[in-house]
Amino acid sequence: MMNIVLLEPEIPANTGNIGRTCCATGSRLHLIEPMGFQINDKMLKRAGLDYWNELDVTVYDCYEDFLQKNPDAAGNMYMATTKAHQTYTDVTYPPNAYIMFGKESAGIPEEILVDNEENAIRIPMNHKIRSLNLSNSVAIVLYESLRQNNFMGAERNGQLHRLHWHSEQ
Repeated sequence: MMNIVLLEPEIPANTGNIGRTCCATGSRLHLIEPMGFQINDKMLKRAGLDYWNELDVTVYDCYEDFLQKNPDAAGNMYMATTKAHQTYTDVTYPPNAYIMFGKESAGIPEEILVDNEENAIRIPMNHKIRSLNLSNSVAIVLYESLRQNNFMGAERNGQLHRLHWHSEQ
């Protein structure tokens, strides 16, 4: 199971969208306080739709609390940042990876990044753009980690609702 870690998220709609993506992929969501909203915020729930109750989510008091309660994250955590030297496709994700994203306004603090250079990853983008939307960034990196792990836990085949594919007849 993949683990998405949001360090001090600020925008409830982003976190709600990320929660929905975690539900769709069978991933666990870790939220590290302080957050810019309450966990019962209606914008959070609206973005997550009715999937929020199905979400595997844990809230932590601070970064140190998260590390203490998740000892398997040590050496198994990738940090998404615009400051990294390698891209998110350059690394090999284990099936239980932790992928951390920082708050929308500032990202992951450099005090954390400097000790994790080998696991810092970035999404390539035009130099004129400061960053991508947080929920989009999570989806991009999470789906790459799942692709590398053969989309574990996800249904690979869809079905038409009213008709049948020609190949099924």
